[in-house]
Amino acid sequence: MTDDRSNSGHSNSGHSNGSHSNGSHRPRPFRLSAPERRTVLQILRTETVGGALLLCAAVLAVAWANSPWSESYEAVRAFVPWPGGAALGLGLDVEHWATDGLLAIFFFVVGLELKREFVDGDLRNPRQAVLPIVAAVCGMAAPALVFVASNASTGADALHGWAVPTATDIAFALAVLAVISSHLPSGLRAFLLTLAVVDDLLAITAIALFYTDDFDPVALGLALVPLALFALLVQLRKPWWWALIPLALLTWGLVHASGVHATIAGVLLGFAVPVLSRDGQRPGPAERMEHHWRPLSAGVAVPVFALFAAGVSLKGGGLVAALRDPVTFEIVAALVLGKVIGIFGSAFLVTRTTRAQLDEELSWWDLFGVSLLAGIGFTVSLLIGELAFGTGARNEHVKAAVLMASLIAALLASAVLIVRNRTYRRMSEADSTEQEGDRA
Repeated sequence: MTDDRSNSGHSNSGHSNGSHSNGSHRPRPFRLSAPERRTVLQILRTETVGGALLLCAAVLAVAWANSPWSESYEAVRAFVPWPGGAALGLGLDVEHWATDGLLAIFFFVVGLELKREFVDGDLRNPRQAVLPIVAAVCGMAAPALVFVASNASTGADALHGWAVPTATDIAFALAVLAVISSHLPSGLRAFLLTLAVVDDLLAITAIALFYTDDFDPVALGLALVPLALFALLVQLRKPWWWALIPLALLTWGLVHASGVHATIAGVLLGFAVPVLSRDGQRPGPAERMEHHWRPLSAGVAVPVFALFAAGVSLKGGGLVAALRDPVTFEIVAALVLGKVIGIFGSAFLVTRTTRAQLDEELSWWDLFGVSLLAGIGFTVSLLIGELAFGTGARNEHVKAAVLMASLIAALLASAVLIVRNRTYRRMSEADSTEQEGDRA
């Protein structure tokens, strides 16, 4: 969720309407000001288009991998476009260029959004942010605990994938909302966006701390040099793309050489961009960069990654092998059940033990539907699966599990939200009729 406030006091005024309940001032985590609603809707439109492309890419990947032309799919994934790059540690095949390279763009946009939310967005207000932050943390912890608890007898190798079911794919989730033509209030959608922002931050931390092999501190130290120069230029508000892009690429290359996953370079570069303009005008540098790079991330980087990451082969007993692997069911259970337990359960406890409460226009069924929707864990889940299990048979089973869990979560969430969608459509029509009667 982005913030479009024109002054620092707007947050309070924007949340004051409707915040009185029995004479008390209680924070309503789903209440948005008019500028925030406009910004959220703008993001939703972009993410929805990106989610549709992501969905199409995933379907194409599965169809291609199981078609008579499946050998061509594997050949394209294994093709090395720059063999000479091996001397620099960059002799990567197409699949790894999509994973390590294109996803860095996605995480750069994530870094921009994270910094903007915590510096100038709703997450800077602890009272406003407490519910989605707690829900996001518990929404990652609960699936991990479900996975570990059900994985006790599977073996240490399988436990390495504990973080696979922790991530939520916001683009995929918003694509589902677009398909069911949801009339759900923008505040609840904003909750889903905020949830995903914190979710991304925790996923990035997990990748950096637990999925880094063959660490080279010298290369990582050298990466700080171009990163510092990049930060200096953007802090000086110098839009020198001819310098910024080479510095970003050099930072990415050195982080990749250090053994830390190269997508972390994208996050660090995003964090380096200032949020606020020196003259106080909007949009600020981070918002402008996000505006320029989000279409490339949502429209190219993530769909191409999905095309080469989601192609799980179900032929020749592949589906049977996946279903026989306990990890498959553990990931499905962790995503579908763990997300609901973590998000819905924690939100319920927070509202019962603090002054935070749901907006009066929302129902607990709405939050339950969004909790189910958060079980769609695609992009980052597939990435963590590959980091945890490499490119072997178990990684193929993880892909199948993530696809199955995402499909189940999408269907269950749609069943709940479609019912609520009808309710909100009737409310919207009643409001329109009342307004027309007042004008008459």
